[in-house]
Amino acid sequence: MKSNDENKMSKNSLLVPFFGTFTENILQLEATRNNNYLLSWVEKQQSWGKYVFSLVQVRADFPNLSESAVKRALDRLSNKGRILSVYKGFYLIVPPEYTSRGVLPPLLFIDNLMQFVGKPYYVGLLSAAALHGAAHQQPQEFFVVTDIRQTTTKEKGLKINYITKKNIPESLLEKRKTELGYANVSNPELTAADLIYYDNRIGGINRAASVLNELTEIMKPERITGELINVLTTPTIQRLGYILDIVLGQKLLAEKLYIESLNIKKRFFRQPLKAGLEKTGFPTDNRWKVIINTGIPKI
Repeated sequence: MKSNDENKMSKNSLLVPFFGTFTENILQLEATRNNNYLLSWVEKQQSWGKYVFSLVQVRADFPNLSESAVKRALDRLSNKGRILSVYKGFYLIVPPEYTSRGVLPPLLFIDNLMQFVGKPYYVGLLSAAALHGAAHQQPQEFFVVTDIRQTTTKEKGLKINYITKKNIPESLLEKRKTELGYANVSNPELTAADLIYYDNRIGGINRAASVLNELTEIMKPERITGELINVLTTPTIQRLGYILDIVLGQKLLAEKLYIESLNIKKRFFRQPLKAGLEKTGFPTDNRWKVIINTGIPKI
């Protein structure tokens, strides 16, 4: 026959799993309720035409939720593919039409993201060229130029490459309308110069020249001004001028680039067409002072 102590221990051992299960159920119900609240909130944002939000907004609208409850609710929505974090504290709402991709095209949210980060920016290089109709195919990476070093964003097939530039020339940017607002994009002439300056980021000088060939269709001599020249390095001007003039045969564009460079007293010194390669033993273009140390097929 069991003693009183043994009976108490037996009853307690039965109650522990009961209360454990009960507590877990309560927590699960609370998590589900919080998740439903947040899902309804996300759907309301979307109905208002908003496809981005910040953690700060969530905390402000749900002041009674603990940090851990908010995190769990966001994690559940993220696991279900309804939202996606592309930057710490910054989320995308993924609408049904983009569910298969799991992410919005970066052009749609880049302005909101950079406002959140609090930095000037523009869509540049191959991404800008594609928007100007000058890329053979849609680039696999999205290029953003800003004035601070940023870590590359990689999420669900999305790759945003951030290029650091000390000064962002606001007057040389275009406002492009998107489905959700606007995005800053480098104009064709700044895009052309960036392709040359950052050629190592896009596959080399030959790739830059190939894209530049298409870009020249919408470049305008009147937009090659002292303002543009002032934001370019002298070697970039020389290489761009040589490619426009000799490789692509774009004499009007090349002439305007040359004249504007003279007007602000830019001085040309011998520069290699391809930086990092041997410079001795190669011919030099007399006008642009470019050492032709690599071949670019005439296009």
